[in-house]
Formats: sequence, structure tokens, C-alpha cells
Amino acid sequence: MQDRRLKYVLILPAALLVLGTTIWPLAVSLVTSFRDWRLTRSLTPGPFIGPEHYVTALTDDPDFANALQVTASFVAIDVALTVVCALGLALLLRRAGVLHSMTRAVLILPFAVSPALVGISFRFMFNAEMGVFTWLAGTLVPWLQGYVWLGDPVAALLVLVFSDAWRWIPYMTLVVLGGLSALPKEPEEAARIDGASEWQVLRDVTLPALMPVLAVVAILKTVFALKMFDQVVTLTGGGPGQSTVTLAYLVYSIAFRWYDMGYASAVAWILTAMLVFLAVWYMKLILRKPGGA
Repeated sequence: MQDRRLKYVLILPAALLVLGTTIWPLAVSLVTSFRDWRLTRSLTPGPFIGPEHYVTALTDDPDFANALQVTASFVAIDVALTVVCALGLALLLRRAGVLHSMTRAVLILPFAVSPALVGISFRFMFNAEMGVFTWLAGTLVPWLQGYVWLGDPVAALLVLVFSDAWRWIPYMTLVVLGGLSALPKEPEEAARIDGASEWQVLRDVTLPALMPVLAVVAILKTVFALKMFDQVVTLTGGGPGQSTVTLAYLVYSIAFRWYDMGYASAVAWILTAMLVFLAVWYMKLILRKPGGA
């Protein structure tokens, strides 16, 4: 009897921690999303108004529509760039050797850097007057000399994508490397014996076998990209205009700039619903039996 109870006693601290830091705040924010609560009028939640905040966000809020469009563009470009670069680097580092081993060892370093620090660093590096990337781009392409990257809506979004991809590509490369190391070598060797070129081996043998790993990488990166917030604050501040206002940054703005806690909770739950959908998809993918549908 004591042995059966011991496992619950041991897991109780972790369960209480999750309850206090995750489950309870989520429940409170869900209730708040159905109430009218503006901190400029009251320090306590207002009356229950039903799904009005959700209807407003989905049908009659240009700021939400803009943030949704920006987030979709950011996620699509960021995930595609990360997956392609991670796959290319993994294929290059697949070979054995001291140099390749050392490179794999230092790949984790960019991921260890704080996202906020990444944003600040890239803000300096893309400075129009003294940024190293601005100088390099101006050296290679003369008409880009002194270009104000963070002053152009499209360029600012691309810089934001570049900063996030720079941080995540090394980590995802290690994930793809793990997938490559788990693949059997016999099919590739058989294809080479049959006269297939390296490109044909990659296209017809390696990539199809690696697709489950690439799908996991894409879904994970999509989840992380959807909730990316730090670099928006420290790199672009949502500007110029609203060209880099993501959903996560919009939630922050509504709650702590406009002080509308009810509406911010509703927008946050819309974002949470997207993340939950992707998380369920991810779990189904990794738990799917080989050969299953």
C-alpha cells in the first residue's frame, strides 16, 4: 500500500507546480476572456459578456487581422527557411571526421543565447550607420549601402525571420542529424550499386525515409514561431507601423498598453487554440505506428 502511494507523493510537487503555473492561469484567463475588464475603469473583472471578444477579434478587428497575416507570413517563411537550412547542414555534417564532430558540438551555442539578446544584437547589426550586416550587404551590393533595414516593412519582417532562424537552425540541424543517423544504410548503398547518382539517392531514398523527422521539425518550429515574442520586442517593436506585430505581441499590447485584459485573454486563447491543434498533430505524428495512416 505504501509503495502504491509513494509514486503519488513523489509526483505531487511537480503536479502542484504545473497546476499553479500553467493550469490555474489558463483557467483564469479563459474565464476573463468572457468578461469585460479594462484596467483603466476597474481593478476587478467586469460583467460577463459571453463570446463578444472572440466575435470582435475574428470579424471586426483590423489589428487582429493584420497580426494574423503577419504571423502567417512570418511562420511560413521562418519554418521553410529553418527546415531547408537544417536539412542542408545535416547532410553536410553527416560525414565522419574531427572537423564535422567539432562543428556538431558547437552547433548548440546559438540556441543557448537568450531570444531577447538575439533581438538586441540583430538590431545593432542591422543598424543603418554602423551595423555589420548593413556594411556587408553594402559592400556586396553597392545600392544597399546605408539601407535602413528596420525602416522598411518587408525588410524588417525578413530581418525578424533571419534572427529567429539563426537561433533555431543549429538546434534543428542536430535533430535532423539524429534522424539521418537512425536511417539504415543498406537502401542507399543498394541504390548506388544500381547506378543511382548522389542526387537520385537523396531524392528517392534518403528524403522519403527522413520525411517523418522533417515533419516533426516543421511542426515543432511552427509552434515555436507562433509564440515568438522576445525578438519582436527587442528587434522591431512591432514596427515599422504594424508590419511586424505578431499575435503574441498583439496580446501583450492589448493587455499592457491598452489595458483591456478581457480582450487580451480572448486573443491569447485564439493563439492557444492554434498551438493546441499543432501540439495534438505533433503527438499523433510521433506516436503513429510505422506504416500506419
